Amino acid sequence: MVPGEHEEGVGRSVDDAMTSTPLLLFAHGAGAGSCHPWMRQWVKLLDSVGDVRTFDYPYMATGSRRPDRLPKLIAAHRTALDAQRRFHPGPVVLIGKSMGGRIGCHVALEEKVDALICLGYPLCGGGDCEKLRDEVLRKLSTPILFVQGTRDSLCPLDVLKRVRAQIPCPNELVVVRGGDHSLVVTKKQLKEDGETQEAVDSRVLDAIQSFVACAVRRPEG
Repeated sequence: MVPGEHEEGVGRSVDDAMTSTPLLLFAHGAGAGSCHPWMRQWVKLLDSVGDVRTFDYPYMATGSRRPDRLPKLIAAHRTALDAQRRFHPGPVVLIGKSMGGRIGCHVALEEKVDALICLGYPLCGGGDCEKLRDEVLRKLSTPILFVQGTRDSLCPLDVLKRVRAQIPCPNELVVVRGGDHSLVVTKKQLKEDGETQEAVDSRVLDAIQSFVACAVRRPEG
């Protein structure tokens, strides 16, 4: 196991992993590592979709709060992917929270994977939509799913709509009404809609499951 890497799915054997079940390599965001409660919650939810594995980028593993530069983040992500592929020859989905999703997109330009999922893509660098992180998206050939909250200042939906029109590969969007950058919905919105955060998360999970099922069946070319 590479430094900073974590194995989920306690009790699963290597033989169990070596199936057609999708590998979901789940990358954390810039401000919190793989052990953050939000990450742990989504690891449990995603377990119904595939074989979930997490890892920490080098800066997080050493206790730093400042993310490494892009090349180092990409290299670490590729190392984690390579390590997991030794045990999992099946379909691969790169899923990430914020920065982790963005780095996954860069990795997909260099590594063959079946699908990308971005939970809160940080489209506007530092919240400044004059500094769009869209170049990598416009180079993708891997199907991608965006899950975005309507209150996410790092990714206004009108800006994302324009960018999505320029993405050459299949791309889908799940909108979380009232959701922030972590897809957390306000109590007011939940009350207005007559539902719970758990119900919102369940709908997102259903969309992810459908997207992954379609992506891993999609023929090449």
